[in-house]
Amino acid sequence: MSYSLTPADVDERVEARLAEMRAGRPTIVCLCGSTRFYDAFQQANYDLTMAGQIVLSVGFYPHAKAEHGHGEGVGHDSAEKLALDELHKRKIDLADYVYVLNVDGYIGESTRGEIAYAEALGRPIQYLVETEPVT
Repeated sequence: MSYSLTPADVDERVEARLAEMRAGRPTIVCLCGSTRFYDAFQQANYDLTMAGQIVLSVGFYPHAKAEHGHGEGVGHDSAEKLALDELHKRKIDLADYVYVLNVDGYIGESTRGEIAYAEALGRPIQYLVETEPVT
C-alpha cells in the first residue's frame, strides 16, 4: 500500500478486510496519533467500541494534561518511550486496520513511524482528517 491512495481507496480496502474478519470475530482496530489528543483517543475508543470493534490504543499519554492522571508532570525516560513504541507496534501487529487520529491534520514523527510500520504489514489505514499523503 502506498501513501498515494485516496481515502476512498483506503475505505474500500478496510471494508473488504472488515467483511472477511467479521465472519469469525469482531474487527480489531489500533488507534495511532499524538498522545496530546487525549480527548480524540477517548472519543474514537468509545465510538468504535460501540460499533462492535475491539479497540487497541495507547496506555500512557505523556503529552496529555495532568488532569487525566498521566501526562505532563508524570515522567518517563527514553528507554520507557522506546519500550512503549515497541509495545504499540505489537498492537498494530494484532490489528485488522489502523485508525490515525490526526487532529487538525497533525501527524508527528512517532505516528509517521507507526503508519510506515502498518503499511509495511499491509494493514489498511484510515485517517480522522483527510490530509496530503504522508512521506
